[in-house]
Amino acid sequence: MKAILRSAIVTTLLGWIIWAYMALCNRTIRWSVEGDEQALQVWLGYPNIIVAAWHSTILLLPSGWNRIIRKWPQQKTRSAMLISLSKDGEPVAKAIKHLGLEAVRGSSTHKRKKRDKGGMKALAEALRILKTGGGICITPDGPRGPAEVAQNGPIIMAQRAGAPILPYAIVSAPRRRLNTWDAFRIPYPFSRGALVFGEAVIPDKDEDRETLRQRLEDNLNEAMKCAEAMAQKKGHS
Repeated sequence: MKAILRSAIVTTLLGWIIWAYMALCNRTIRWSVEGDEQALQVWLGYPNIIVAAWHSTILLLPSGWNRIIRKWPQQKTRSAMLISLSKDGEPVAKAIKHLGLEAVRGSSTHKRKKRDKGGMKALAEALRILKTGGGICITPDGPRGPAEVAQNGPIIMAQRAGAPILPYAIVSAPRRRLNTWDAFRIPYPFSRGALVFGEAVIPDKDEDRETLRQRLEDNLNEAMKCAEAMAQKKGHS
């Protein structure tokens, strides 16, 4: 059964289904937005950018791209998202291509086996995109977690490419949360939604990496807290 679910035909079909569901949620959820003016200034102030969102919100990430980011002036040369190299990441990679986003594939090193699953190759490709004036969307707690704990990947990329990191929180209510490591969120169409851009992390190449990592985590969690309150608020429109 697992082999069937991961076959090329089924993966392609799942990619279409995920894309269609993303599009449905984007069009029918009643959205409120906060922090977009400050985010635009960061966008305009740098030739490249890293957008960071928690892994559990993947199904909603394209909503902010379609509604806001792709409409900003001075579009980046390339726009991509870092996706796990695993078979489970393949449908998502196919889905985002329908949205005009590239998929950069790679996973972090396996902690027990010390085996890199394309992580170094993905980092190199992401850096190439950033250094040529591109934008990268990354889930800093993926692909294995711990949930909502930032890893060092975005910090390394930001310092090497001189790119700001823009925290991006997007939630909906009501929604379903799965029993997965990240409590993955399944948004409901025709629900309420909130998109909050947090305070950007502007890295200096000589700044302490752990300090920057903690700042990213704190800023993204603060943005998520604000987005949750907005989405849950009665009378939200």
